[in-house]
Amino acid sequence: MKIEEAINETQKKYVDENIDIEKACRQHHSFVEVMRNHNIEVIELEPAQQYNEQVFTRDIGVCIDDKVIVSNMGNEIRKGEEELLEETLQQENSYWEKIQTGTIEGGDIILDKNKVWVGISDRTNESGVKSLQELLPNHQVTAVPIKEEYLHLDCVFNILSSEYALIFPGALRQEEYERLSHSYQLIEVEEDEQFTMGVNVLSIAPGKVISLPQNEKVNKAMRDKGFEVIEVDFSEIIKSGGSFRCCTMPLQRSTNK
Repeated sequence: MKIEEAINETQKKYVDENIDIEKACRQHHSFVEVMRNHNIEVIELEPAQQYNEQVFTRDIGVCIDDKVIVSNMGNEIRKGEEELLEETLQQENSYWEKIQTGTIEGGDIILDKNKVWVGISDRTNESGVKSLQELLPNHQVTAVPIKEEYLHLDCVFNILSSEYALIFPGALRQEEYERLSHSYQLIEVEEDEQFTMGVNVLSIAPGKVISLPQNEKVNKAMRDKGFEVIEVDFSEIIKSGGSFRCCTMPLQRSTNK
């Protein structure tokens, strides 16, 4: 994990300082341990030396219901990561489909039952969204354009429950903000905590999220709405432009626990 070529706004700030790999590894191991302590089965992909962004497994695919869809990566630096997912699925004799037309990355896909919100970003284009809709004929796929300086939709919008969602208003046009406000009560995240990935929390059970301790305002706002916030230090990993949600790709979700 190293910033060799800055490919997002966060990396531009840290490219000279770069990443303390040992510290990042310790933080990642702690994150995995927290998930396992909360009865989550964690499957780890084999790391490959040539992929500096491989820790962000969210982007290589998405599992919706019983369908695994492999991404078509939107940045040259990250192309090839999805092939390791395909190899793992092949070893497990699992069926998958791949986005064939356009580009789409998992960080731009937000799932809520039969609703699928997809960010139009620097990594995901309209052709990729159309391809996703064709693979999901029974789902309502809605495009949500975001400003190009923001990496993925899940960096500026993230669903916490059927009722609440986090949002950074500065990344969206008014019409997208209003559309999302009709579906969720929106908890607004301020610019400083958006930069430290305050939106990119990970929901691990109903009413329970993993969040960065430094994002005090976001954490308080979630607690005020009744959420249990589990704080895990991820400060070294977010230097590369992603946080807890970015570092996970759920394969099975249960709404009964």
